[in-house]
Amino acid sequence: MNINIISIVAIGLYLITAFLLGRRLSKVSGSLRDNKTGYIALGMGAVILHAAVLYNNILTTSGLNLSFFNALSLIAWLIVLLLLLLSLAKPVESVGIIMLPLASVALLTEQLFPGQHIIAAGNFDLELHIVLSIFAYSLLSIAAVQAILLAIQDRYLHNKRPGGFIRALPPLQDMESMLFQIITLGFILLSLALISGLIYLEDMFAQHVVHKTVLSITAWFVFGILIWGRWQFGWRGRTAIRWTLSGCAFLLLAYVGSKLVLELILGR
Repeated sequence: MNINIISIVAIGLYLITAFLLGRRLSKVSGSLRDNKTGYIALGMGAVILHAAVLYNNILTTSGLNLSFFNALSLIAWLIVLLLLLLSLAKPVESVGIIMLPLASVALLTEQLFPGQHIIAAGNFDLELHIVLSIFAYSLLSIAAVQAILLAIQDRYLHNKRPGGFIRALPPLQDMESMLFQIITLGFILLSLALISGLIYLEDMFAQHVVHKTVLSITAWFVFGILIWGRWQFGWRGRTAIRWTLSGCAFLLLAYVGSKLVLELILGR
């Protein structure tokens, strides 16, 4: 099948899943567990097709083509995959309302704006660092969306206006618990990514990537302080939301912002 057709079908499945999930959230007054399998199946169909596109565009005979839009699409794909897998055990599928449309946009831009940024194959240390970084960023991106939903839920409950969408979300305490579980796992992976970079990469503090390193370390400190504050002082609610979004903002600048500047603006 033509790779463009596969992309169109995957985009369609992402958007259909997001639409059905949003409609379900706006109408129900309970949880989504009774209809979870259908959403996961539709989403997985999109993920499988998206993976085929990534395989075609990223894996080359020279190495990995991690151009800006390819990398963005890869991260979006992994976020959705992790989200769907987490949904099997925890009620986090509401995050898909935001992440599924974003994945469709990432896949569309990957096809519309092909680029070349080849990373030579066979460099295991570099590949390990990249894999750990992408996994950490993906999990912490899920945490960011979870924090946004938590902020909306907290606001509506404080204003005593819990509409259908809010009633469909898990209880506030469960949302916070899931948020910190995801953050903790993402923090561990981010720690491993930074350690692998410091050990194996010689140019982590080179001029063209020093801002990426500094921003990543700053994000690591933000998430570390948040986890410590939760354990030591029981941080929750708006405090937890602010720290989560701040840490994710630093990561966004580190991984996406720096790549955007270097590749699309400076042409490196």
